[in-house]
Amino acid sequence: MDRYADLVFVGGRVVTVDAEFSVAEALAVSDGLISAVGDREEVAALIGPRTRVVELRGATLLPGINDSHLHGCAFGMATPPVSLDVGHPAVSSIADVAGAVREAVGRTPVGQWITGHGWDTGYLAECLADPARLPSRRDVDAVSPDHPVVLYSFSGHATWVNSRALELIGIDRHTVAPPGGAIVTDAAGEPTGLLHEGAQDLVQRALPPLSRQERTQAVRSALAALARLGVTSYTEPGLGPGGEGIMRGALGTQTLEVYRQLLADGELTARVGVLLLPTGMASTAEEFARAVDGLGGPGGIAEPGSADPRRLAILGVKIFADGIVPNKTAWMHEPYTGGGCGSLCVGGADDAERAAGIDAMIRHAHAAGHQIGVHVTGDRAIDTVADAFAAALAAHPRPDARHYVIHGDFLTPHSMKVLAAHGLGVNMNPTIKWTVADMEEEFVGADRAAYAWPYRDALDAGVRVASGSDAPVTHPDWRQGVSTMMLRESKAAGRVSGPGQRITLAEALRTYTIDAAWQDFADGWKGSLEPGKVADLCVLDGDLLTADPHDIPGMPVVLTVLDGRIVHDALSV
Repeated sequence: MDRYADLVFVGGRVVTVDAEFSVAEALAVSDGLISAVGDREEVAALIGPRTRVVELRGATLLPGINDSHLHGCAFGMATPPVSLDVGHPAVSSIADVAGAVREAVGRTPVGQWITGHGWDTGYLAECLADPARLPSRRDVDAVSPDHPVVLYSFSGHATWVNSRALELIGIDRHTVAPPGGAIVTDAAGEPTGLLHEGAQDLVQRALPPLSRQERTQAVRSALAALARLGVTSYTEPGLGPGGEGIMRGALGTQTLEVYRQLLADGELTARVGVLLLPTGMASTAEEFARAVDGLGGPGGIAEPGSADPRRLAILGVKIFADGIVPNKTAWMHEPYTGGGCGSLCVGGADDAERAAGIDAMIRHAHAAGHQIGVHVTGDRAIDTVADAFAAALAAHPRPDARHYVIHGDFLTPHSMKVLAAHGLGVNMNPTIKWTVADMEEEFVGADRAAYAWPYRDALDAGVRVASGSDAPVTHPDWRQGVSTMMLRESKAAGRVSGPGQRITLAEALRTYTIDAAWQDFADGWKGSLEPGKVADLCVLDGDLLTADPHDIPGMPVVLTVLDGRIVHDALSV
């Protein structure tokens, strides 16, 4: 090996995110690995005739960002030109959504499906003026009587369609929603065009599935966007048989094949960890067990020997436990404003049967040797899942399983204690907090809404916390996530929501780096800037350590490095 480095960074702040959160002056990269971290003179000795020297000029060098919950293919296909942007700030009213659909009708052959993504009742003027007002098929029927229209909510837990779509799918007043789902109806019992949770499957299976080319284009688009944001690793939280009916199959098994091909072709510009999705949002424990057994054990449907596990890895399986607060489908201990506590989305006649079902699913996946990530948001559901984790570990002891709660909006002291005691984690979403903090007040009241995503309490309890965007639910901008964790301010009005849950810059950065790497079983070789670890790097213009938290979202990412190779370079522009 040449004694000289390939890359050397000097003249800035090298934030190592090591155990002491030390800050160095310079860093060297050799053969894709970090070869030195220290003062400028020490690292300068590694500069040779072919070394690229990057003068940071006061910029901040960080470990590559690890977005630990991001639907890459879905993110790529939820943005133009594949899909209409009907999210805030592109639209701010139902009338704006109708206008966007009208324009799409003008350029789309008659009869073809029109899709859009991102609507959020918390930012639609008509819904803000009247909380009882919800989007309806009639809102888009006038502008699209002949084109079927499918508009996905920002959360992925609700879909809005027009009358032509309902007609083609075959949904009418007599249609029964799948378990765990809901077809919203009006006073006359007619479908309004809103479908919640598992009922969305009725739409998904009617849409033409994504082609191999469309999937590839979507993932390439996502990879390019992520490189510009400094993201070098992410978790695809659910690809497999259970995703065939979600977003035209974006979460299906064929998407995993696209990732394999991009890796083989040298186009995978981020490290991707995958949770397999055996079943969808609503299934019985028996259905889940059969599907898990069909995956073929740990590693699942991965093709043995064909992939670099540091670039593309099958990490475990995903389970859906409940829904989300804005749909009142998260399972809560105390009722929502207006009544009801939600429920688990697992098949079962009552709460007890459903709780037994989620326990059986977790036990089965754990006994099969998989890491488990469970989508769960309500406090009662989280307690149920945490207890199920503990029971599975007691029945089948296994060191370092690293199971984790996904989202964990309303973690309780009990669930935190259980997770910490068993070395388990939680994957939280600060950019969702930033987006929905104000809106959640109408569903759970101001106090519970402020508590949501309790970072401070979770860290103090000893729970390992990682952060993810859940893109396309929110834009995968970790800078906004860091700012939100530090300030607890909301997007709509900049109001502070739960100041007692604020955490420090160092703690926030760890959730996007070393602790996200822990979730991937990879903290030994990525996630911090230490000699011997992979050279996954992100350069942020300016001094992050002294920046006002309000200014962090506007600090440009000027360089992204994966495995020692530059994949985004705005320094040379």
